[in-house]
Amino acid sequence: MNLLLAEVAQATQRLADAGVPSPRTDAEELAAFVHGVKRGELHGVKDSDFDARYWEVIARREAREPLQHITGRAYFRYLELQVGPGVFVPRPETESVVGWAIDAVRAMDVVEPCIVDLCTGSGAIALALAQEVPRSRVYAVELSEDALRWTRRNMEGSRVELRQGDALTAFPDLDGQVDLVVSNPPYIPLTEWEYVAPEARDYDPDLALFSGEDGLELIRGLERTAHRLLRPGGVVVVEHADTQGGQVPWIFAEERGWADAADHPDLNRRPRFATARKALP
Repeated sequence: MNLLLAEVAQATQRLADAGVPSPRTDAEELAAFVHGVKRGELHGVKDSDFDARYWEVIARREAREPLQHITGRAYFRYLELQVGPGVFVPRPETESVVGWAIDAVRAMDVVEPCIVDLCTGSGAIALALAQEVPRSRVYAVELSEDALRWTRRNMEGSRVELRQGDALTAFPDLDGQVDLVVSNPPYIPLTEWEYVAPEARDYDPDLALFSGEDGLELIRGLERTAHRLLRPGGVVVVEHADTQGGQVPWIFAEERGWADAADHPDLNRRPRFATARKALP
């Protein structure tokens, strides 16, 4: 074992003691970041090349600063995104949401599907859809100027049309023309603040986390936005907390113009997102 791997072992224990959920992975990721190599190449770093700055970043992670804030990057499906203070860090759970959305769009008999991402944040969902559904027309909206600084960097050179604005009133020019509306909105109840992981509570923007007493306030508003934007037969996909399984599909009720409302699990088999189809006239 070289010096770096021995230090990684010590760092793993420190992170585990601090309550970091994935201590070994994070210790290795930070070692790779500091030394400019891939995780699989850590064994090849010479003892003489060990960089003591490794312990500086370990201390930051030990204090529960998000790994992605330290490295300045987040991975999402096939994307590497720039992230930092002011923008929500995309989570692996949302990859299941995008996977379902991609399958739904591909199943549509539409040559150039129109897709809208509400509350885009870092742009992860919109960029993934644009990349994996090559002939799609993708639009995204974000309210926060702090978040938009990161969104614009990530979307530079992409074909996603980004706008700043309120998701509830966005894209009036697309009313009735959209094939798919997708969103990872804030959905944590305000009453749950103290139970949120420090990485999210202390670093992700409140605007991207909390939504009313039950966490469903914005989703109720997005239901109307999605209905306004979608063509008849178009589909909406909305992420929610695993504790809200069964509640969100009821928001997309038949009497409000929806059909086939359902919940879907993430890779851990927990309820993660709801879908519905705009009813035909």
